[in-house]
Order: sequence, then structure tokens, then C-alpha cells
Amino acid sequence: MNGLWLIPALICYLAATAGFMLGRTPANVRRSRQATIALALGAALQTAALATSDVRAGNIPVTDFAQSVCFLSWLTALAGLILIVRFRIAVIGGFVAPAVFVATAVAAVTIRRQQLRIPEALRSAWLPVHVTLAFVGFALFLLAAAVSVVYLIFERRLKAKRPLAPADERAPSLEKLDRINYRLLSWGFLMLTLAIITGAIWADATWGHFWSWEPQESWSFIIWLMYAGLLESRLTAGWRGRRVAALTIVVLTLLIGSFVGVSLLNPGKHGGSFG
Repeated sequence: MNGLWLIPALICYLAATAGFMLGRTPANVRRSRQATIALALGAALQTAALATSDVRAGNIPVTDFAQSVCFLSWLTALAGLILIVRFRIAVIGGFVAPAVFVATAVAAVTIRRQQLRIPEALRSAWLPVHVTLAFVGFALFLLAAAVSVVYLIFERRLKAKRPLAPADERAPSLEKLDRINYRLLSWGFLMLTLAIITGAIWADATWGHFWSWEPQESWSFIIWLMYAGLLESRLTAGWRGRRVAALTIVVLTLLIGSFVGVSLLNPGKHGGSFG
């Protein structure tokens, strides 16, 4: 990956983080708009970083842990921008921008200088489909957790009769945040489901079996069950609000832990060596 593009991208993400934080005060509410622009510019620069090395070399940029984190941070930045602009909830940027900055910084520090290539046996049309679906789902789950954090903060402020946002900025209602959380969870679950299905098809075509119960596959299935249970509880038991928000954060924590732990300790066929 071209690390030169990551430096200005990191600067933009840092500026976006500062802008979203300062934008929470009445005197600096315009900073949120500037922060959104900085986040968009950072995503554009990171797009260049991905395109000028890995894509040109014929790789999808997930050949090791650092590249995977960078790819995930890029997708999260893009999805976060859509969420901020589409639903006009700049407050989410205060969580998205710092997360993207930290993830991209970790990738920039740990990235390998030599160009890794995917083995010929794994070069398949299923690879970009499977990987992209999985990481888009991950990014949507991250945003759902960010929305859940905002929900819990706003609910606590309402109970304490404290203002939710600067006087000239419209704060999203708890009902709106709850609906957005549900949409993000639903789409993220769909992406994860399709990622598991396409991964199984690809595994059968490559290794002759749909499932091998290696750590990454096992944890993906466990996480899938957790999100399925969360969505089912919402639909059948009527879970809403604080309970769903808290569980969304808990399940994401487990997802991050499994992703980092498995990727670093026992990646198997999903690691840089690809087994």
C-alpha cells in the first residue's frame, strides 16, 4: 500500500476529529460542516492510497492485518459520510472520525513495506465479493454502535434535562436514532450473511469443502448468531431504545475482539499467508 497518501489522509482525519469535537459548542457549530469536508477529503486521499498500490498490483487490499484495518477504516469513513449527510446527524462524526483516525494510524504504523500478493489458487471473482461484503457489514456494525452511544448519551441528557446540542443545531430524536440503529444492524446483518454464503461457495470451489471451522469462520458464525438474536429480539420481543443500544455496543466489542485476536494470533486461511 502506498503509505505516502496515508499521511495527508491522517491529517484530514485528525482535522475532522477536532472539527466535530469543537462543533459541539454553540460558538463553533460551523466546524461540524468543515469537519465533514475534512472527513470526505481524508476518504478521497485514502482511496488514492488503496488504488495506487494494491489494486494496481492486482490485489484487494486485505493481504495482512494492517491492510485489512486500513480497508475497514476507509469503508467506515465512506459509510459515516453517507450517514452524516443523508440523515443530517453530524454528532455521529464525533465518533466516526476518531475511530477512522486511530484505525488508519495503526495501519500506517504497522504496514509492511514489501508488496504482498495473493496466491494464484485464491485469485477468484469470489474474493473481492466475499471480502467487500464482510468489511461493509463490519463498517455498518461500527456505525450502529456509534449511533447507540449517541442514543445513550442523549437519553441520559434528557433525563438530566440538559441540552442535547448547540442552540442552532437540530439534535436527532431518540426515535430517529433508534430507527437508524435498526437500519444499520439490518443491513450489516445482511452483508455478513452474504459474506458467509459467498465465503462458503468460494471455499468449496478452492478447497473442496464449504466449512472448515477455523477460528475466523467459527467466530463469524458466533457473531452472526448474536446479531440474529439481537434483531429477532427487536422484532418479536419488541426490544427498543436503551437495551438494544447497549447490546449493539456489547456485540460490536466482541466482534472487534474476535477480529483483532484471530487476525493476530491464529488467522488461518484468512491471514496474510492465507494458510
